[in-house]
Amino acid sequence: MGPLAGVKIVDMTSVLMGPYATQMLGDYGADVIKIESPEGDVTRQIGPTRHPGMGPVFLNANRNKRSICLDLKHASGRDAALRLIAGADVLVYNVRPQAMARLRLGYDDVAPINPRLIYAGVFGFGQDGPYAAKPAYDDLIQGATALPALNARVGDGTPRYVPNALVDRIVGLTAVGAICASLVHRDRTGKGQRLDIPMFETMASFVMGDHMGGLTYDPPLDRGGYARHLSPDRRPYQTADGYICAMVYNDKQWLSFLRAVGRDDLLADERYTSFARRAVNIDVVYAELARIFLTRTTDEWTALLDAADVPAMRMHDLESILDDPHLVATDFFPVVSHPTEGPIRDMKVSATWSDTKVERQRFAPRLGEQGAEVLREAGYSASDIAELVGCGALKMPVAGKA
Repeated sequence: MGPLAGVKIVDMTSVLMGPYATQMLGDYGADVIKIESPEGDVTRQIGPTRHPGMGPVFLNANRNKRSICLDLKHASGRDAALRLIAGADVLVYNVRPQAMARLRLGYDDVAPINPRLIYAGVFGFGQDGPYAAKPAYDDLIQGATALPALNARVGDGTPRYVPNALVDRIVGLTAVGAICASLVHRDRTGKGQRLDIPMFETMASFVMGDHMGGLTYDPPLDRGGYARHLSPDRRPYQTADGYICAMVYNDKQWLSFLRAVGRDDLLADERYTSFARRAVNIDVVYAELARIFLTRTTDEWTALLDAADVPAMRMHDLESILDDPHLVATDFFPVVSHPTEGPIRDMKVSATWSDTKVERQRFAPRLGEQGAEVLREAGYSASDIAELVGCGALKMPVAGKA
């Protein structure tokens, strides 16, 4: 039932970065137990909802998980968490390490009870620098790694964040890879370990991998920046009736494109004759392409570019992508019936394996929905569970409510 079947993960994350990573691990077959505070993951409250606490951001980052609602500041709640951790392969958290230490759930606290545990933290900054204890959010890390400054260079001069939780998702993806690598090491050696995945360092590498440029060298050869990415005309091309995304990139594509549009005159223009020359003159090249694309409709361009084997895609918005013929054919957005939310549009796992089937096993849970089930598996009796509820350490879902 997935390549990570048999792996048990205690998920102490909230918002998006950690939950995105643990959802992916759950998609891959791991048993993910999500420990939520009595207030629940804040993303339960984001966006339009049919029922309180089941918003779309939460639904789309927490499938294939079981929810237990524990008050970790209560001694009995912490003890229950430790019982779950003792039987886990991986613990994932995304608060600052200092907060885990205050809860007495730091690595030094839990490693003695489970030496095979992968203790994975996704948080703001590496712990050996001056920012170690600083809080961090997606917007802050975008700004600190130059993304708004880059947007200002290609826009109207105003720094802007990318309209997507880019940092949370990239760091989440990085965490998935790092956790899987740590599991391989653990299986080879029998030893668990602490694993830190800092947002700032991860995104510094991600952004500067493209834009280091001449700053790669010491002394620098220029002020950095990838010229093609920073060209003001690197954007969807306006057509006679809309927009199209096209990539006339290598020499073969350029030759095919110019012949298809009857621009043999540019074949002799030294600014267009090679990949290297086009890179040096990228603003001129993109500006000319922008003028050319205005001469035909989007449908005409789609047919022409497909025939010329030049990469092109229609530009979607948030609604039209749902009707993309490829995504419809692959049933990427299936409408499924959630037990409390009714019909919802799900998204398939994008990766596939030839020998291990990956599919949704669980819908995103109500707050604390599987709390009793999880505790019974950890050895708690019915009276033990009732005692935890009675003292306020465990919160159970209200019958009949989402």
